[in-house]
Amino acid sequence: MTIRVNGIEITEDMVQAEQAHYADAPKPRDAAAQELILRELLLQKAQSLGIDTADQGAAIGALLERELHVDAVDEAACLAFYNQYPERFSSGESAVASHILFPLGEGLAGSLAKAKAEGVLDEVKANPARFADLAREHSTCPSGQQGGSLGQFGRGQMVAEFEQAVFSTAAGEIAPQLVQTQFGYHIIQVQERHEGGKVSFEEIKDRLQQYLNDMAGNKAMQAYLGQLVAAAQIEGYEMPAL
Repeated sequence: MTIRVNGIEITEDMVQAEQAHYADAPKPRDAAAQELILRELLLQKAQSLGIDTADQGAAIGALLERELHVDAVDEAACLAFYNQYPERFSSGESAVASHILFPLGEGLAGSLAKAKAEGVLDEVKANPARFADLAREHSTCPSGQQGGSLGQFGRGQMVAEFEQAVFSTAAGEIAPQLVQTQFGYHIIQVQERHEGGKVSFEEIKDRLQQYLNDMAGNKAMQAYLGQLVAAAQIEGYEMPAL
């Protein structure tokens, strides 16, 4: 069915062409139709205000700059939000660690793999500075090419046996025993440990201010589009509430 926005036609071919940009949307056709309707409303509004619409993107930008007025969020508002939602500004316990992985194997092969892992563990304990070189030489994990580095991770991101070993080993230490998981035998080196806790306001202030400013802008935009939709005559498609 043809869509009309204040008498201006949006054809099915236009919807189909726009739909290609929304392939990942839950309802691609609806997303495309709504985008075209809103764009047409913005262009019509721009034209009514005497804004040149030859360049549609520039016209819509000029319209929004003229019509939307959003007060910048100040530090007091940021602090109020920070205090109101403390659960949003806490971080869990995390660690930075590396490992050297050996396969489990079965029978004699398994015994040989474990024996080899124990030999490398003894070597690492004697000379921790060689950990990265030994990871590159022996590890069957792709991380071996980066010296065994797994980067930073928090609780709940690794299998239980591995996590328990990491979070019971002090920063700068090697886990004293091989750690067996479903993936194999691990030699673990813990570089850093970070206790969970609340992120300070000073740490988060700038990012929070940007976030709240973006939220305010989005809210103003939604309200403006809602007004345009409410005042328009749209045929052939029922716009959802914005």
